[in-house]
Amino acid sequence: MKVNEKIDNSISFIIELEKLKAVYRKAVIKSDGYRRENSAEHSWHASLASQILFSFSDIEVDINKVIKMLLIHEISEIYAGDFFAFGDSENKNHHQDAERKAINDLFKNFPIEFVKSVRDLWWEFEETQTLEAQFAVCIDRIIPFIQNMNNQGGSWSEFKITKTQILKRNSLLKSVSTQLWDYINMQLDYAVSQGWVIDN
Repeated sequence: MKVNEKIDNSISFIIELEKLKAVYRKAVIKSDGYRRENSAEHSWHASLASQILFSFSDIEVDINKVIKMLLIHEISEIYAGDFFAFGDSENKNHHQDAERKAINDLFKNFPIEFVKSVRDLWWEFEETQTLEAQFAVCIDRIIPFIQNMNNQGGSWSEFKITKTQILKRNSLLKSVSTQLWDYINMQLDYAVSQGWVIDN
């Protein structure tokens, strides 16, 4: 592949990634009139949060790899859309299949070497076997937790989410950061006391 062709492919890939800005999530941004957050914003926020919360980790990870992983972990949503974290199992399985197809469709259109490393990072995050992926997944899940606490329950209140559901979704945190796990438990107790979360 000639240099100019590689550059063209690289620019096309960058343009394609911008479509993530058009994928909207259930989380809302309090500081911007409670509008829906898009997946590109979420990825940026999670990447920053990983650097800030890294000091509370009980496991040793390559934080630069974690940041890269979090920057690209939602790109399958360009084609598959967002799936609500507390959606039912059948729809979740269907969405996971759609995301795997989306990631294959996305990458087969861009024959540049850089794309392979991005695809490998995406799969590593999804499989959650490495320490970096485990830390990244925890950060990905703690961001909406922080948002919902800051929004007086946010989507938890809107969709009648229970304490058990939230703890189950964040349970990996127990083996990644005991300090953060203890913190979210304390915060959840407060959310229950305020009626933002159903206690069960």
